[in-house]
Amino acid sequence: MIRELTIALRACVATFIVCSVLYPAVVWGAAQLLFPHQAEGSLIYRDDRSVIGSELIAQKFESDRYFHPRPSAADYRADAASGSNMGPHHPDLAKAVAERAGALKATSEHPAPVDLVTASGSGLDPDISPQAAEYQARRVAQAREIPVERVRSLIARATDRSGAILGGPPRVNVLRLNLALDREGGPAR
Repeated sequence: MIRELTIALRACVATFIVCSVLYPAVVWGAAQLLFPHQAEGSLIYRDDRSVIGSELIAQKFESDRYFHPRPSAADYRADAASGSNMGPHHPDLAKAVAERAGALKATSEHPAPVDLVTASGSGLDPDISPQAAEYQARRVAQAREIPVERVRSLIARATDRSGAILGGPPRVNVLRLNLALDREGGPAR
C-alpha cells in the first residue's frame, strides 16, 4: 500500500509541475517571443512611454470632441467587467435602450445604430461599427470645428476589415480613432 501511495504522490507532483509550471512557462515564453505586443495586453503608449490604455478595453469618452464607445454596464471598469444580466424582454433593459436612443435622437434626425444604444456582453467592447462612428462624425466635427469630410476620412482609415475573411463585420477601435483624431484633427482641449 505504501508503494501505491508513493506512486500516486509522484504522479500528482509530476502532473502539478507539468500543468502549473512547465506548460504556463512555455505558453508565456512563446507569446512573448511570437506576439510581444499582444502578450503585454495590447497597450497603447504616449510618446513618453506612459500608458494611454489598451486597444482591447473600452474607455469612457464623454466630450463631444471624441467618439464615444458602446454603453457599458460595468461603467468601463475592467475590474467589474460584466453585462447587465438583463434578458431581451427585461423592462429595465428596454427602458435603458429607449433612454439612450432618445438622448442620441437629440443629436441626429436618423435612428442611432444598435451598438450605440446597447451595451456589449462584457461592458468593455473597444470597437464600434463604422455606422456608429459615422453617426457621431458630424458631432465630433462640429465640436472640433473641422470639416466633417476630414473626420469621415479618419473613420475610413481606422476601419478594420480583418475579420471579413471569416465573415466578421468591419469595426472601428474607438481609442485608436480618438488618438488619430487628436493627431490629425486638431489638438484636444
